[in-house]
Amino acid sequence: MSDVGITFAIAKERVGMYLTAETAVLAGQQHRFADGRELTRADLREIREGLAYWQGYVDRLNPVPAARVVQRAVGRVRSGSYRIR
Repeated sequence: MSDVGITFAIAKERVGMYLTAETAVLAGQQHRFADGRELTRADLREIREGLAYWQGYVDRLNPVPAARVVQRAVGRVRSGSYRIR
């Protein structure tokens, strides 16, 4: 699929569609996409690959950067001395 014309809204919508499909298939049902494809429990791997694909687009196009993790050191005071562990 070409990257041309794929917007954040489209990618987010596709993620939602794949999450709905995954939920239906995990519940033992089947799911039919708008384009006519029908997926069953045996197609769970394909659903998860599609979900990862579209989630990658959302992550790349997301205007809000992900929260940054800040590492912090925790020290202990024992017997009057300060140690970092």
